[in-house]
Amino acid sequence: MKKIIPILLVLTLVLTSCGSSKTGTGSADYKDVQEYNAVYSGEITTLNYLTTATTAEFSLAANFVDSLIDFDRYGVAVPCLATSWDESEDGLTWTLQIREGVKWHTYTGEEYADVTAHDWVDAAKYLLNPENESFTANIFYGVIENAEEYYNGEIDDFEQVGVKAIGDYELEYKLKENTPYFLSMLNYVCFLPANGDYLEEVGDRFGTDNEHLLYNGAYIMETFEPQTRRILVANENYWDKDNIFIERITHTFNKEAATLAPELFLRGEIDYASISSELAEEWLNDPEKKDLIRPERTGFYSYFYALNFDPQFEAQYEPDNWKKAVNNVNFRKSLFHGLDRKQAMITAEPFNPEQKLTNTVTPKNFVDFEGKDYAEFKPLKEFTDTESFNEKLALEYRDKAMEELEGKVKFPVIVYMPYNSGGTEWAKRVQVIEQQMENLLGEDYIDIQIDPKPPTNFLSEVRRSGKYAFLECNWGPDYADPETYTDPFYPGGTYNFPEFVEDYTEENGEKRYTNLVDAARAEVHDIEKRYELFAEAEAFLIEEAFIIPYGVGGGGHAASLFNPFESQYSPFGVSSARYKGQRLLAKPMTTEEFKKELEIWEKERAKALKK
Repeated sequence: MKKIIPILLVLTLVLTSCGSSKTGTGSADYKDVQEYNAVYSGEITTLNYLTTATTAEFSLAANFVDSLIDFDRYGVAVPCLATSWDESEDGLTWTLQIREGVKWHTYTGEEYADVTAHDWVDAAKYLLNPENESFTANIFYGVIENAEEYYNGEIDDFEQVGVKAIGDYELEYKLKENTPYFLSMLNYVCFLPANGDYLEEVGDRFGTDNEHLLYNGAYIMETFEPQTRRILVANENYWDKDNIFIERITHTFNKEAATLAPELFLRGEIDYASISSELAEEWLNDPEKKDLIRPERTGFYSYFYALNFDPQFEAQYEPDNWKKAVNNVNFRKSLFHGLDRKQAMITAEPFNPEQKLTNTVTPKNFVDFEGKDYAEFKPLKEFTDTESFNEKLALEYRDKAMEELEGKVKFPVIVYMPYNSGGTEWAKRVQVIEQQMENLLGEDYIDIQIDPKPPTNFLSEVRRSGKYAFLECNWGPDYADPETYTDPFYPGGTYNFPEFVEDYTEENGEKRYTNLVDAARAEVHDIEKRYELFAEAEAFLIEEAFIIPYGVGGGGHAASLFNPFESQYSPFGVSSARYKGQRLLAKPMTTEEFKKELEIWEKERAKALKK
């Protein structure tokens, strides 16, 4: 066995609303009463962290259940429930020492059991039961030996699956192949523990509410009243309770949360509010409000416009006609080059829209090989610094599409474009896109029909159900490897279902994109070659206009009592959602303070990454 030094993930931003230690600046003043209040508009549908893949849901779980590893505020992997770990010379066996003395508690704070290595085995067995319908089982069985075979029913002996408890406090994972990024995966929900006795006791009620859940993390959900409020209280018996500073967290439901939050912040009723682009300009020019607002940093969530190859929307929007059109590459490219992404982005970031635009699915600076950014690998590099919006090309492809589809497709093609009505910016953006694209390509060519949908269950009712033609989507990485950004488009994904495209079938019966991804996944020894192969797959997805890369998450402005430089730095997994380590400032951070803190943090991070 060879000892592994915690990986230093070369990442460039931190998400707010999570926890870690105090910054090196040292002079922050904090509120005397550390109780955090916020509002939200989209209700969760489950607390079952072993089945959900929805950020809003596993962000809560991150505060209830600890992971094997964590990430500090510089992006360095640090021990959490695993105190140390070893990797075999061939990279196929990982052995982790589990922290002793950690307890499971009920929602009332009553001790239930010790946390042991068996809890990760029991969680894996639950995850790999298809009847439980886990949305993250594929991530787990994609790397663990015999896990996929067990999930598919090809073997029925769970002892053959590569997860074992070697005693109560030693956990072993056996991988199906060397996985360079495996350590970073251990921070994701499918690698969280669960007590097997409790799973058996509550059965299918697990995670249905706060009462049917066990807690070993920093917070316990004391109250769960859907579409009313959620109250989290500090876990008094937490193993690392000295790093819990916020004692009580209250999330209040309000269907107009995005609109009302700024005013609620001004009244002192909440401690965080995202400030819309048009409101930001007003606040920045108001002497009384300008010191209440600061920038938000961009993140590694990737936003893109998806073209749906398996439309399931209502007949009035002509799904069959859309399906014929979207299978024509020239039609897709007319939309690809016809979308003015900058004009769309101005609805979210009017001050510096270029800062948030991205021309690839995988954002720049996500991972690198020996200093070379993945986005610079050919042939992906051809798109990385190339603007997709091109009026001349858009019209050329439109003319080709109309000629090829004449007599086969009804024009104008209805482009059904639903959106989440929970915020004002998305509503404005779809109107901008409708007007801009129809004006450029012609109302005799496309008819974009926008449709507001409620925020609750938006993903399940719209995207996952395929009830759209053209949709703004986003994806956040789960681990430190470009493979993570292929998941939405690989067969079994619930984004735009490219496996249903009519062309691109190769000799083995699979689509070309699937084969390109499989070839990249298979390369686990030569990381440079692996990145080249993933770059080829991503370039194909963009070149054939299956999607239109749009932007990265974050950015914009916020009024907040959080110091973003105290929070954990993790663009994947669950660390970034944790309140542990966070404190509420006595007054909001200003723009000037933000810039100063950012400069200090970047210097400190550079030193941390060299250790």
